[in-house]
Amino acid sequence: MYVAVPRQLTDFKNYMKTKMMVAKYSEKVANQRRDYLQKISAKLIRHYDVIKLEDLKTKGLMRNHNLARAIANQSWRELRLMLEYKATWYGKQVVAVSPYKTSQRCSLCGYDDGKHELDVREWTCPQCHAYHDRDINAAKNILAA
Repeated sequence: MYVAVPRQLTDFKNYMKTKMMVAKYSEKVANQRRDYLQKISAKLIRHYDVIKLEDLKTKGLMRNHNLARAIANQSWRELRLMLEYKATWYGKQVVAVSPYKTSQRCSLCGYDDGKHELDVREWTCPQCHAYHDRDINAAKNILAA
């Protein structure tokens, strides 16, 4: 049978029902994420007077296709914006620190061990022989900055 005028997707009721269902689900997930970020940012602002954040370039991190979805789902930018406006409301301070060499520099002696791949999670400083977890060492360096 020949159809004189081709039909559009919007003419099909099942397509429109599915489209509405997906839109509602996406909105629900976005609302849950926003609610969680509101709660965690309020808790952080209540408990700490100064919050230091690593000023990461997320555009570069999004190029890594293994991490891109996880980074996008975390809504780092939205959390930072919430922390900043709540800090001004409550008279607290949010400081963005440059991420330059935060995980490669020894937090005890300041020795620069050079660039590590992401799979290197722990390392020992060749100068002071201190054992470092990459993330904890970076947190100590950010706090000291």
